[in-house]
Formats: sequence, structure tokens, C-alpha cells
Amino acid sequence: MKFLTFKTTDKNEIRFGFKSSERIIDIGLAAKWLHEKNNDDRFLNIPTSLHKALENWDENFSLLKILESLTTKENLNSFSQKESELIILPPIINPPAFRDFYAFEQHVKAARKLRNLEMHPDWYKIPIFYFSNPNCCYGHGEDISYPNNTTELDFELEFAIIIGNGGSNLKSNEADRVIAGYTILNDWSSRNLQREEMPLSLGPAKGKDFASSFGPYMVTPDELESAWEKDGKLHLRMTCHINGKKVSDGNTNDLYHSFGTMIERASMNTKLMPGEYIGSGTVGTGCILELRPENAGGWLNKGDIVTLEIERLGILENKII
Repeated sequence: MKFLTFKTTDKNEIRFGFKSSERIIDIGLAAKWLHEKNNDDRFLNIPTSLHKALENWDENFSLLKILESLTTKENLNSFSQKESELIILPPIINPPAFRDFYAFEQHVKAARKLRNLEMHPDWYKIPIFYFSNPNCCYGHGEDISYPNNTTELDFELEFAIIIGNGGSNLKSNEADRVIAGYTILNDWSSRNLQREEMPLSLGPAKGKDFASSFGPYMVTPDELESAWEKDGKLHLRMTCHINGKKVSDGNTNDLYHSFGTMIERASMNTKLMPGEYIGSGTVGTGCILELRPENAGGWLNKGDIVTLEIERLGILENKII
């Protein structure tokens, strides 16, 4: 299933739904409709937000799959709207935490080379991450304000998982029980601010403090089963276009550290909470820093439209203002 968080253009109320063809089923309205039509009250207890539903995800997802099977096409107008008529928000608006890993080897090599550094051998042993700002999440179609004191604005083409149920000290082979779904991530970066920080050995902070885009959907693992190959990796093409021109072309199968190993590392000595984002890091070719501005038409400017697309996960597009 493809879940999303949205608002209608005429109301400010935040809603929770799933995609059915070109329409979005409003889960609250569908539950009410089934109760009134069929005297079926099973779905009235589904939480009104995706974030809350993730707290007891196994039970809620089972109910949601039944709900999906009962919402037939001829009844859609009673509890759905066209996706194009909605304001799409991040799947999780205010996540408890957002950890972003550094797990694509090609990008790490390129970034370190720019700082005249060889690959550190421990990178291959330990999946590393930094904490980003969970209070600056943007959705598909939302404008991104050009950050102050920035001269080198960059995108980062990534994908992320969203945690369901939660857990502590998880092993990599237990990842399936806490991966509720996948989404596209644009980890916007102010490279000149980041360049000030990195020599001080505390990692990126202010350079990535202003915006992260997620969405448009949280795609559940069952939607991606046929994309797993015999090599044990997920094969999904990842691209970025700037103002309609393709600048990045990568694949999720280049991920060196799996999300299982990331979850094991992230949950060690702490608890992963429902609704947390865990990012993959940037795919190879997935940012201007790596491509070099002279090869990508320069750094991002006001008015630029950045479009990330990942097979089966959708399109995440934002405009710089």
C-alpha cells in the first residue's frame, strides 16, 4: 500500500489516506462509510494519523489491508479525492527523530576525495549516521526557502525507511518487523556552511539544519517484493532532474550497508520510536557536490525545481524560493 498524509485545499485539517489509482482514500471517511453502510465498526479505531497508526503497526496494517479490499471503485467518490487536488505533506510531519546514514560507497569516496582523504577502512565495518533536524520536514510540492548565508545550495538524492512498532537493540535480521515502509528523501545541504563545520570533526549540522523533503508516500514492503534480486538487494532506479534536465542516475542496489545493519546500529543502547526516519545517505551521482557544479549547471538557485524520482516510490518535487 501507498500511504500519505495530506490536507484538502478547503480545510486545514491534516488527514491520513492511501493511494487507489489516481485517487486517495481518506481512511477516516472510509471507516465511517463502512460503518454506516455495512454496520462494520472494525475500522473506526484506526488512528487518525499515520504517525499514531505506526505505534501498533502490525494490527493497524492488517485492518488497513482489509479496508483497502472493501473500498471498491464504484464507491470511491464517497470517501476519496483526486490526488492532484490535495496538499501533500511528509508521510510523518514531526518525526521523533531523523537519522541519516552514509551508506553509498561511491558518494562517500567522492566526498572524501574532495577533502583529500582516502576511504577510512572502518567505514566498511560500521554504518555511521548523524542526527538531522526533525522539525524541518517538507512534503512533495512544498516550496523550500533558500537558506540564509548560503552560496552553495545542493540537493541529495536518497531514500529512507519509516519505523513502525519500534524496538531496542535490534539485530539486522529483525529489521523486517520495524520497517513499516519506504519513502524518497531529499537531504538539502548548504555546502559552504557544511564546509565550515566538517574540519572540526563533529559532522554536518547547520549545513543541513533548514530542510529535508520526504514523500510523497510511505510505500509498504509488500509493494516492493518483486524488486528484490537474488543478490539480496533492492533494485530501484533513482534519478534527479533540475528544471527538467536529468543530472543524477543511480540505483538503490549500490547501497553498501543494508537497512538491517543500519537499524542494528541505530537501535543499539536506545529505542527506535514509531515514525522515525532513517535515511540511506546520498546515492552515487546524487548531488552537485559530487557531480561538481561546472558539470551540473551550477549550484541551486531561487526558482529552480528539483525533481527526485525512485521507481515504485513515486516523485518528490520541490521549488526553491
